[in-house]
Amino acid sequence: MNDIDWSEVRAGFAALSDKTFLDAACVSVAPKRATDALARFAELTATCPFRSATEAHIAMDEARAAVRPLAARMLGAKPEEIAIVESTTEGLSTLARALDWRDGDRVALSSLEFLQVAMPWAQLEGVGLDPIAHEGGTFSVDDVARAIGPRTRMVAISSVQWSHGFRCDLDAIASLCRERGVWLVVDAVQQLGAFPIDVSRTPVDVVIAGGHKWLNSPFGAGVMYVRGERLAELKMPIGGYLSLEPPAGGWGTYFQTPSITPFREYRLVDEARALETGGTANYPGAVALAASMELVLELGQDRIASRIEGLASRAIEGLQASGARVVTPTDPARRAGIVTFDLGSPAANEACMNALLDASVLVSVRYTDHVGGVRVSCHYFDDESDVDRLLDVVAAHRGG
Repeated sequence: MNDIDWSEVRAGFAALSDKTFLDAACVSVAPKRATDALARFAELTATCPFRSATEAHIAMDEARAAVRPLAARMLGAKPEEIAIVESTTEGLSTLARALDWRDGDRVALSSLEFLQVAMPWAQLEGVGLDPIAHEGGTFSVDDVARAIGPRTRMVAISSVQWSHGFRCDLDAIASLCRERGVWLVVDAVQQLGAFPIDVSRTPVDVVIAGGHKWLNSPFGAGVMYVRGERLAELKMPIGGYLSLEPPAGGWGTYFQTPSITPFREYRLVDEARALETGGTANYPGAVALAASMELVLELGQDRIASRIEGLASRAIEGLQASGARVVTPTDPARRAGIVTFDLGSPAANEACMNALLDASVLVSVRYTDHVGGVRVSCHYFDDESDVDRLLDVVAAHRGG
């Protein structure tokens, strides 16, 4: 797809017909491609168009598994390094249980983080948290380096901060963590689907992203990448049979074999999917996520990023011209699709948000550690008219 007709892409999102949707950072809207995939899956479950229910089950498992190679393409990874998770929360919690923690281990993270980035480690007995200092909502690789001590086991960080859209220097932080022998765990829920992450170039250990934000799949499915060399360091959970090495002839043949018994050796696959539950899963969520990811890959991650950067820049310039204080870094290298602005007080920001919502311009107000304001999400399905509508309502609200 060389020349993209963005108006045609936009037409595939039904929600945009009656509203200005600028809140993918909260929970995004699904494209028709994803809802069509859901409808086909629902029809499959309603009619069972197979010779047997066993064949239907296998088809459902295969449809879900399509997420892994798609996620691998998006991340520059291998399919065997991808696990399908319900959400960022599930991925982080699973990792917390899988690591062999030692009493006195430390995790470094920023006070800007969404609370879920802290919760899994905060609940571990004998593990402590150390803050990465920030100044006005940004931090550097040097700040991360100062937070790493002799007992630091992990740096857990969002590649894009949820409240104001600061995008960290992930390349430099990944190199630092590799040098120090520290795990780097990245919450990419505010980046994946908007701006690319290439783990073949950026040596992170874990990337987790739920599908309900910038991947436009609000159905309870996401992805987790675990670098292949790190898998051996994890204690795999007690999984289900789909996490085992598959038998000769497949599971359909296996279950028809008279001699099978539960008294046997259970060997999990040496892949990231061993971190999954390994049983009946959220098939509809995975089917919709795969469809949305296919659309991202067809449009091209670099083209999507360029479009979003242009829309975000337009929003920043317009907001600054109106006298609003833009909280998000103006340097394109340090931001993604989120543009947050402040009108002087929490009350003023909330009033502005409500004026926008009343005008069917969907935005949010978010804060962490006193950093935040009115949060705007510019995604690839938006266009210049959406940004201009935002600016017009903000100006009218302020009496401009």
